[in-house]
Amino acid sequence: MSRANYNDLLEAGVHFGHLTRKWNPAMAPYIFMEKNGIHIIDLNKTVAKLDEACEALKQIAKSGKKIMFVATKKQAKDVVASTVKNINMPYVTERWPGGMLTNFATIRKAIKKMGTIDRMATDGTWENINKKERLLISREREKLEKTLGSVSDLSRLPAALFIVDISKEHIAVAEARRLNIPTFAIVDTNSNPNIVDYAIPANDDASKSVQVIMESVVKAIQEGLSERKVDKDKDDESADKEQMEVAAVAETPAEDGERKGKRTRKS
Repeated sequence: MSRANYNDLLEAGVHFGHLTRKWNPAMAPYIFMEKNGIHIIDLNKTVAKLDEACEALKQIAKSGKKIMFVATKKQAKDVVASTVKNINMPYVTERWPGGMLTNFATIRKAIKKMGTIDRMATDGTWENINKKERLLISREREKLEKTLGSVSDLSRLPAALFIVDISKEHIAVAEARRLNIPTFAIVDTNSNPNIVDYAIPANDDASKSVQVIMESVVKAIQEGLSERKVDKDKDDESADKEQMEVAAVAETPAEDGERKGKRTRKS
């Protein structure tokens, strides 16, 4: 069964592409027709590609790895931020910091700096700083929070990137490709689907379109996380059972030895 309903995609306007003069020829396999100077995306292809992407994302989540979401365009940033918060995955909805992936060590230092500033407020250091320095540090903290707050829990490179509008987020795509990080993306008719690993042909300019795609993606990731939890609980139960069996076996010889000793003393 498909993760996305054809009619839901249709109602959300997922099929609306860009003006025909702005198209990228590489998107030809995903275009159904041209109408009033606009390319119409084949939603059957969208459903198939979305299912494929969701299954792969589910397996990544099930393995316990992180998926980073990138959407800095106005129509998508709020939608992505609100949906991704539910699955506790890192996301970038403000300007993409150059070197986020390729210079990750520097990004980690900046994230640690945020933690250091936060500790200053609790360990008494803050009281020993003059008013001017406090203001400068506070502003720096706000700036770091705006750009890196949503990725503060990321301790290592993400296992995959999910991108809305690869033309706008071309730097993020380039960094991921350089590091061989799998890329998933909503790709409109003006972009090249061949530069990402999993292209979902869809309208990336309408909030409703992005919303309906994100709902399917987030649901798939939630399934992966749930299955991981179930497997972990089963492993814990098996480990506990095994420990109990080992403990029982260890006690049995001792008890037999005591009985034999008693019989020997009687004779």
